[in-house]
Amino acid sequence: MFTRQIVRSMVLGAALFAAGAAAALEPAEGEVLLTVTGAIAHTNADGAAQFDLALLEGFETVAIETTTIWTEGVQVFEGVELADLLAAVGAEGATLRAIALNDYAVDIPVADAVEGGPIIAFLRNGETMSLREKGPLWVIYPFDSNPEYQTEQIYARSIWQLDRIEVQP
Repeated sequence: MFTRQIVRSMVLGAALFAAGAAAALEPAEGEVLLTVTGAIAHTNADGAAQFDLALLEGFETVAIETTTIWTEGVQVFEGVELADLLAAVGAEGATLRAIALNDYAVDIPVADAVEGGPIIAFLRNGETMSLREKGPLWVIYPFDSNPEYQTEQIYARSIWQLDRIEVQP
């Protein structure tokens, strides 16, 4: 019997093969929420990979139940694992420069992008997030599942109102 990870790897591999064969990702048709640039192999817009909500929802979504230092009580965040997004764009760098709508920026090591690690959340408690609610995209780590995620360094990487990611060598 296949495990979730084996099946997931097969699906991602097939998606990457298809993306590589087509030399591009599907284009964003709605409002672009996230643009990924830099050291990437797969694009869908002039040297960039752009994602609208529908494209993000097309990934296998993951839910994280966790508390945060910015919210009250346990929250349920849903989104795409950072590792899956990086695989889909063929990221070939060591650092991600994550930039918010207000141009606030943080560096996230690509090494953080592991299964069970951070997600790019587009839902909080089943609802899309407005700008006022730190949306539409928020990098969320599973803070409650691992004490290593409960540090100032990790909290600083949990950028909200995420707008773009630059994959750097």
